[in-house]
Amino acid sequence: MENTKILEGGKRGIFQVIFGRTMIIVVLLLAQFFVLFEWMFRLASYAPYLSGGVTAITGVMMLWILNTGDNPMIKLTWCIVIAMLPIFGALLYLFVRFDIGHRLEQRVIQAAIDESRVHLPDQQERLEQIRQEDKDLYNLATYLRRYSGSSLWSNTRVKYFPIGEAKWEAMLEELEQAKDFIFLEYFIVGQGRMWNSVLEILVRKAREGVDVRLMYDGTCAVTLLPYDYPKQMEKLGIKCKMFSPIRPLVSTYYNNRDHRKILVIDGHTAFTGGVNLADEYINVKKLYGHWKDTAIMLKGEAVRDFTMMFLQMWNAGDRVHDYTPYWLNEASHDTEASGYVIPYGDSPLDHENVGEMVYMSILNQAKDYVYIMTPYLILDHEMSQALQFAAKRGVDVRLILPHIPDKKYAFVLAKSHYKELLEAGVHIFEYIPGFVHAKVVVSDAVKAVVGTINLDYRSLYLHFECAAFLYKVPAISDILEDFRDTFERCQEITMDMVKKEKKLTVLMGKLLKLAAPLM
Repeated sequence: MENTKILEGGKRGIFQVIFGRTMIIVVLLLAQFFVLFEWMFRLASYAPYLSGGVTAITGVMMLWILNTGDNPMIKLTWCIVIAMLPIFGALLYLFVRFDIGHRLEQRVIQAAIDESRVHLPDQQERLEQIRQEDKDLYNLATYLRRYSGSSLWSNTRVKYFPIGEAKWEAMLEELEQAKDFIFLEYFIVGQGRMWNSVLEILVRKAREGVDVRLMYDGTCAVTLLPYDYPKQMEKLGIKCKMFSPIRPLVSTYYNNRDHRKILVIDGHTAFTGGVNLADEYINVKKLYGHWKDTAIMLKGEAVRDFTMMFLQMWNAGDRVHDYTPYWLNEASHDTEASGYVIPYGDSPLDHENVGEMVYMSILNQAKDYVYIMTPYLILDHEMSQALQFAAKRGVDVRLILPHIPDKKYAFVLAKSHYKELLEAGVHIFEYIPGFVHAKVVVSDAVKAVVGTINLDYRSLYLHFECAAFLYKVPAISDILEDFRDTFERCQEITMDMVKKEKKLTVLMGKLLKLAAPLM
């Protein structure tokens, strides 16, 4: 296929080592050993002074860390690292904290997000009506408007996809109908059948005059796409950006990746969810058994917020000051759609954990049940307590996790939470056919969230994320049906299973918990 011949293999081998934290960690460890060597053999007479200096620096670093606004578990982990390896720990903390390679870009992104708030519609009358109908919804909508720049929308149809293949089929159909613009923002874009089928349409639409823009996270350049891929896309008429390109020695996988998955077409249709643009997400490539993923398609008013989210990130480079040409014409709203939709983004730059707050709001207000699908269960204290408290007060709390993990350390960490959750009454299920990548929550048949936000430190604290909060929309019944079908293909974890877990797995889980915030 002519359009896909430019797809080349990404940088592999040695580049996987020199890009990201790996090289930084190696260099800092070598520096640690070098200093120790110098103390032992060359600077023996100065050792007491050097030791005192290191102790002083360690104390200052710990005092600084303890007075930041970070999560207590994150603070504890960094203090332990610095106490055990003072030079290595202090330098690594400074490297991660200041993220020099992307600091300017982060300021530009935050400025673009702040500037976009002038485009928020006046919803005072709508919110006042909601306040009279449902105070809980009003409070959440007010919070999201204040801290995420989100709006509460009606007149939006929602279609739920219980598997990646269904989302792929629908997005191809919608892309074919694009007339004005196509915006794509994805964490992973990988060459193969899925992406090639999308790319073929994008190239054709660009030649027809459609404004096609693609943005993907810089981690793709390490293993999936060539570093000059944006230039290759430009040759095909597609405007393309790599978000936060990873640069040797100054970049890290750890900080502030763009984990969002957004597709917007002509301002009237949007997709989000867990499904990236690579073959494993549609089970063409088998990596960890059957890949269970989910997504939603929105049509109507709420698409505006996903359009704005995309333009906020796009504005980190080319500035788009006037968003109005991309808004949906009000005359085309689907006025028959019921319920409410609140699309929202979560930025790590404002230190407000919006994704976690929405999940905790659902858990704290649930009356009958909360069902959750997540690929990872790496919990901070607050989220663990919220899950346990909901179960303790009689709410049926159920978690669906993978049975075949994509990352073994993440699976071990998830298991380290099983005992305390089960003791509190939380029900845990593992998806026997393979890997669960979905990020879905449903509660009491009236609330649901579908998006990109995992139950782990990266999603809740470090990455750019997005989701849609759904309230009393008909698609919630489809989400609930998907959960019920998925439960049938799961094994429920019992306390006996936890007690029979391998001792090495238990030990590794306890050790990894100390480093969990850094993973």
